[in-house]
Amino acid sequence: MKRFDDARVAAVFKAYPPAVRTDLMALREMMFDVAAATPGVGTLTETLKWGQPSYLTEETGSGSTVRLDRLKGRDDGYAVYFHCQSGLVGQFRELYPDTFEVEGERALHFTVGKRLPARALRHCIGLALTHHSRRHSQKKRKKPRS
Repeated sequence: MKRFDDARVAAVFKAYPPAVRTDLMALREMMFDVAAATPGVGTLTETLKWGQPSYLTEETGSGSTVRLDRLKGRDDGYAVYFHCQSGLVGQFRELYPDTFEVEGERALHFTVGKRLPARALRHCIGLALTHHSRRHSQKKRKKPRS
């Protein structure tokens, strides 16, 4: 298990109800594993944004911020949040139409104790962590000839 570098993030995880904490800690590990296995992502920065554990690709700028948190007012659910204007959640919905419970254009919801669709979720996290670099690459390819 990766140690916390930011005591504020550790405190947020510690404050979660035990069952939510267990699942979110596993998801946190998945975030770091996917980042390490995905070329061009670099080291993730773990911090708080809006009071939520957040994962940034500050080293490379390759991706969009990914946030984790429990579902408000519930002890049986948690979510992975993405920037709502990135189009990522719509892309995930197209790729995996029957896999995720989706909240609009911003989140994937999960239930405590239920098995995660790990392969699909790892793919989605990888897409988020490379979102900017993929968009930049696509814009370069679409540049009209002079």
